[in-house]
Amino acid sequence: MRPLLLLAGLLVATPAFAQSGHRLPRGDAPPQDARSQQPAATIIAEPVAMMIAAFDSDGDARVTRAEFDAGLRHAWAGVGGGSAGYIGYSDWAATWLGDRNALPSPFELDTNGDNRITFDELAARFDLYFTRFDANKDGVITRSELIQIRAPGMGPGDRRGGGMRRRGGWGGSQGGGGMGPGE
Repeated sequence: MRPLLLLAGLLVATPAFAQSGHRLPRGDAPPQDARSQQPAATIIAEPVAMMIAAFDSDGDARVTRAEFDAGLRHAWAGVGGGSAGYIGYSDWAATWLGDRNALPSPFELDTNGDNRITFDELAARFDLYFTRFDANKDGVITRSELIQIRAPGMGPGDRRGGGMRRRGGWGGSQGGGGMGPGE
């Protein structure tokens, strides 16, 4: 008799519980906040790649070597005295690369060790970037050469290893804009 009363009590309480707006947890449905989150990006661009894309002065979505050189000169033109100390370079990087800590770092650029970055030192490093990004070696950098494809869940910092692949082959960069071996 008792089990029957217990069952009757549950049958009466269940509709009231359901109508009150309470939901029973379902094991197969993710929490509401997880469903509304944006998925991880699978196409990314390094800060220096975004800067290079901005060098496209004629709007044809291609950056020629002449546009590249002119864009770099324009970006550096605001540096007082033609050279910058490490803090001044960080200010420049915040403006043109989007972050004070974006690569290339001032330590990479300061090849003579005088704690100043000159346009020539910057240009020498950016020459390497032009060569690296011009994957098909036609003297023009296109948007597809500036982006990297990352498999979902395989980005930097992922415990499973991770990696990004530049269109046309594997890149040595892990998202920071540095030059890897062989690049």
